[in-house]
Amino acid sequence: MLSWTHVIVVVALVVLLFGRGKVSDLMGDVAKGIKSFKKGLAEDDTPPARPTDAKIIEGTATQGSASEAKDKVANS
Repeated sequence: MLSWTHVIVVVALVVLLFGRGKVSDLMGDVAKGIKSFKKGLAEDDTPPARPTDAKIIEGTATQGSASEAKDKVANS
């Protein structure tokens, strides 16, 4: 298992290799990525807007008129 001394040595090596500026830039980029990811998740949760203008189509077709139409086609 990793102990605290191992973690401190690894962090010190990373800071020595990359420098303090690079590590802070990297952490800033990670934070921006996490924020944009959370924002994207929040936008997906919102339901799409329902249109307020609902179109109602009224028809006069009945079952009897449909069968009459079939008879006309069959007789032709």
